[in-house]
Amino acid sequence: MSVPQGYMQNSRGHLIPIEQVSDYDKLKDALVRDLFDDAESLHKVLKEFKVTALGDVVAFMELAFEKYGAKMGGKKGNIQLVSHDGRFRVQLAVAEFLTFDERLQAAKALVDECLTEWTEDARPEIRSLVNQAFEVDKAGNVSPAKVLPLLKLEIDDERWCQAMAAIRDSLTVQHSKKYIRFHRRSGPEDKWESILLDIAAV
Repeated sequence: MSVPQGYMQNSRGHLIPIEQVSDYDKLKDALVRDLFDDAESLHKVLKEFKVTALGDVVAFMELAFEKYGAKMGGKKGNIQLVSHDGRFRVQLAVAEFLTFDERLQAAKALVDECLTEWTEDARPEIRSLVNQAFEVDKAGNVSPAKVLPLLKLEIDDERWCQAMAAIRDSLTVQHSKKYIRFHRRSGPEDKWESILLDIAAV
């Protein structure tokens, strides 16, 4: 909806004659809009810089692979480049966001069988602790961070082993996201300091 000249739109969508808007509200509106325009411009610059920086790092790695007659795989990430004097570092990392498919339900059924047998004479809290790993969030998803620690438990039971195998098979990569980070230090023995590009962290 375009606002006709001589009017300002309020938060309810109503058109208010500009002369009925206080000078204070006019100044506040102008300040917010100016800052937002600057923020959007900065966001665009950062986005373009990220795309360029990621492309440059990957292109350099391809050059390194070509030098030795090797081929880069489909998955690019976890790359670290350091300046010759050891003072500047660029890191490219790929974070994978994991999820589970329907085979997780089979794993849960097997785990339930084990718990039913193991906790007949035990406190119910034991069952509750394991069941928490399979709790779903508001979106109906199970958290890999809660389930994956079960894989580290060394339990000599065939059903449990089958359940853990089902968990591994059900684990899939939902999507991945590339991150590029910059660090610097005064000398080779000094601690790395991050170059913060997150405006909230500056």
